[in-house]
Amino acid sequence: MSEESPESRSAAEDDGESARVEQADERTDGADETEAVDATAADDEPESPTVEGPESALVSRVTEFDETLAEDVAALEARLAATEAELEERDERIEELESALKRSKADFKNYKKRAKKRQEEIRERATEDFVGRIVSVRDNLVRALEQDEDADIRPGVESTLEEFDRILEEENVEAIEPEPGSDVDPTRHEVLMRVDNDLPEGSVVDVYRPGYEMAGAVVREAQVTVSTGEGGDDSASAAAGEE
Repeated sequence: MSEESPESRSAAEDDGESARVEQADERTDGADETEAVDATAADDEPESPTVEGPESALVSRVTEFDETLAEDVAALEARLAATEAELEERDERIEELESALKRSKADFKNYKKRAKKRQEEIRERATEDFVGRIVSVRDNLVRALEQDEDADIRPGVESTLEEFDRILEEENVEAIEPEPGSDVDPTRHEVLMRVDNDLPEGSVVDVYRPGYEMAGAVVREAQVTVSTGEGGDDSASAAAGEE
């Protein structure tokens, strides 16, 4: 067997080194291509959807399992928050209305008190005015009684009566004095007795005491006598007997 020369071994070693260098370059090129492909793939991947605004703990937990359901939960929470805000606003409005109602009730109660007090003051002043006018009538009567016993006081009394009637008229007071033969009004007349008379039965015969009414309201009923309707028949029978 022939021995290999040093020159042959050196050439073989150089060929092997060249082959190793080529393989290393191939591996490097392949790695670069892989990294480029991975970068392109990363750029082409769609971005995951994000929820604007802070997420609640419930939404965060649901997102781990189902992003679509998490979006629905977030929408429901937003609606719930809006509803709670609306209810709070309504509660505030109700409190305002209740407070206004209480103030209105208090104001109305105070108004009633003031109105009642005002009416009492008007009534008192009206009474004072009326008394101030009728005392002059009393003064006239006192002066009439102070006349001598033989003095004719009738003119003075008539004048005083006229003054008194004038005061009553100013106060819108009218006398109730039904005419004989008029019908009895139970709301304005008080029947004292029934008398035999030729006037129609149940009609007024005479006024015993006049009544008074003020502004359409009866102050005192008139006391009257009423006919039985039998007086006319007795007169007719007596006349026939005489004949």
